[in-house]
Amino acid sequence: MTEEFNTQPHRRYNILTGEWVLVSPHRTKRPWQGKLEKVAEEQRPKYDPDCFLCPGNVRASGDANPNYTEPYTFRNDFSALLPSGSHQEHQNSLLTAQSETGICRVVCFSPDHSLTLPVMKKEAIVKVIQKWKEEYEDLGSRKDINYVQIFENKGELMGCSNPHPHGQIWSQYSIPVEVEKKSDHQKRYWQENGRSLLGDYLNQELEAKERLVLENDHFVALVPYWAIWPYETMIIPKKHLEHIGQLNSLEEEAFADILKRLTIKYDNLFQTSFPYSSGIHQSPTDGKEHPEWHFHMSFYPPLLRSKTVKKFMVGYEMFAGPQRDITAEQAAETLRELSEIHYTKE
Repeated sequence: MTEEFNTQPHRRYNILTGEWVLVSPHRTKRPWQGKLEKVAEEQRPKYDPDCFLCPGNVRASGDANPNYTEPYTFRNDFSALLPSGSHQEHQNSLLTAQSETGICRVVCFSPDHSLTLPVMKKEAIVKVIQKWKEEYEDLGSRKDINYVQIFENKGELMGCSNPHPHGQIWSQYSIPVEVEKKSDHQKRYWQENGRSLLGDYLNQELEAKERLVLENDHFVALVPYWAIWPYETMIIPKKHLEHIGQLNSLEEEAFADILKRLTIKYDNLFQTSFPYSSGIHQSPTDGKEHPEWHFHMSFYPPLLRSKTVKKFMVGYEMFAGPQRDITAEQAAETLRELSEIHYTKE
């Protein structure tokens, strides 16, 4: 990147979605007199008798959790999608609606209420990844499930209603809009070049190095060239894998390693339990071949300058398009230089 692009307004193109993001690096100098978030830093117990997700506790539905000792999955008691129902379409001139079915599940990462991914042991994170694989394969094998979305909302700032370490899996009949966009661009590139779009992008990033954050034998964590959120990152497997079901045991360990190291850096950035939404994008489960797909995991954290200053998607972002103040290169350098020892352990 030339100095002009690091200091002057410009647009960057997202090769996965075909969309643009406005980058305004000169705005980092503006004073902040806006909203400051309250940060809850309380010490949580290993077991909370009032938590709906702790082992042995009764959930809001009246069902009781087993005394689980490893990652535990159950159908979401307040699912956004329901498995029953026929697939119908309503059309009235310009008004269209389609019925939608699916299955939503909750994945408790650990029985320990006090933990988050960065402070879990790597071996425990491997078990979470194995549970994700199990759920992807189980849900994706059903004829009425064409996409499986694995994600985590961490922290009150991201609307998380329960601090117990957990994520969600929403699987559904239709393929979501964001996934369709990425499918289209990856497929076009595959048909034209016979290679993975993300694989070629990753090779370019490995050569440039300026947006890399972490690397091990099987994975790379980087700030995407087209990142929208201030400290957005993406984890990409070096090998062309269409979905997490293709991970072998060594790759599971490497995935857990880079997940732990990256989330430690996030916590260390502002010395807080760092909020984010993370999600895995991977090939649809519609029974078709998807050689173009290269799975990846994205992290969208909302914090901008400190643990109390949030990046808001308002105004221009809502009516025109996404915008960011710090460049991807600046964010990557900041994250790269952070310690890989959790701030509470130093």
